Amino acid sequence: MLSVLSKARKSLGKVVFALSALALAACTPTTTPTVQSGSGAVQVALLVPGGSGQASDELLARSLQNAARMAIGDLAGVKIDLRVYNTAGSPAQAKAMAEQAVAEGAQVILGPVYAQEANAAGVAVAASGVNVLAFSNNPDIAGNNVFVLGPTFQNTAQRLASYAVKNGKGKIMIVHDQNTAGALGKTAIERGVAAAGGSVVAVGSYEFSQNGVVQAAPAIVASARSSGASAIFLTADTAGALPLISQMLADNGLSPATTQFIGLTRWDIPSATLGLPGVQGGWFALPDPALYAQYQSRYSAAYGEAAHPISGLAYDGIAAIGALARQGSAGPISKVALTQGAGFVGVNGIFRLRGDGTNERGLAVAQIRGGQVVVVDAAPRSFGGAGS
Repeated sequence: MLSVLSKARKSLGKVVFALSALALAACTPTTTPTVQSGSGAVQVALLVPGGSGQASDELLARSLQNAARMAIGDLAGVKIDLRVYNTAGSPAQAKAMAEQAVAEGAQVILGPVYAQEANAAGVAVAASGVNVLAFSNNPDIAGNNVFVLGPTFQNTAQRLASYAVKNGKGKIMIVHDQNTAGALGKTAIERGVAAAGGSVVAVGSYEFSQNGVVQAAPAIVASARSSGASAIFLTADTAGALPLISQMLADNGLSPATTQFIGLTRWDIPSATLGLPGVQGGWFALPDPALYAQYQSRYSAAYGEAAHPISGLAYDGIAAIGALARQGSAGPISKVALTQGAGFVGVNGIFRLRGDGTNERGLAVAQIRGGQVVVVDAAPRSFGGAGS
């Protein structure tokens, strides 16, 4: 018990804003693009955070480029002229590189990573008709000519709420962090539960600190019991409050064996989280694990290192562009084409882009059992009906 709480409390020392994990950066620019593929093809500008001087940015930039190259190699009958531009993680540099890419003939921009960069790039080239497929998961920047490829809270919340309602866990209590990410997560869960036909029977929250979690846990448990909640939907993530809040709820008498715990974030990263007592039996959503495992294996074999966790988004972007390239248009890839209802298939499974710039991904629902991840509802392999 003490060791669990120790690990849990240490995790709260790192304040992680889930929506900004892909949305923040600082940097210095470099400028020269490099041509990765021949001309006479669909011209794609890949904006990566290289040149910032940060080792993490260089690793991410390399991994995104490698994933894009892998995707190009997998395309049949389609030629992609991939040109890589370093943004250094800077909005100003992203703007300049986006403008340069369009001037050099880019038909679509893939990237950049961080939300402020993506917004700057999108605004800079909006008049040209060129769309930006950003690696961010921040819906605040989505819209007009900017699409986000990263998984969103809303998509995840709706998938899990739907599964919960179908399995008799439709009376849901939301428990969220008292910070920006927690507020956004709460709103996403509320919308997801409503769309799934369930009901939010109670809402609890805690100050985002060790003491805040400990102090709030008894009242949260009391509210869960008095409201008759059949499930607790948590916004907490593994690098933040999840280890502690899940354990404190159990310690105050709310057992995962009788009240279903559901997570808005990935509970399998890092893998050490899987061994915590408080998360046993919990549900969370993740991309199609079989497809992603194949990607990781191929990437490691090809490049001699592990793929960055978000590098698969570069593969997905090229897969979508490649699927549309057969139209043979010489101009920018249109918004109408990008938002086709059938969607696309990448290494994270099926996905489609929505008219509002967000995305819908086909996610699997997993449960933690005995420290292992068990898929309890497989990711869909196709979308039913038209997109929106």
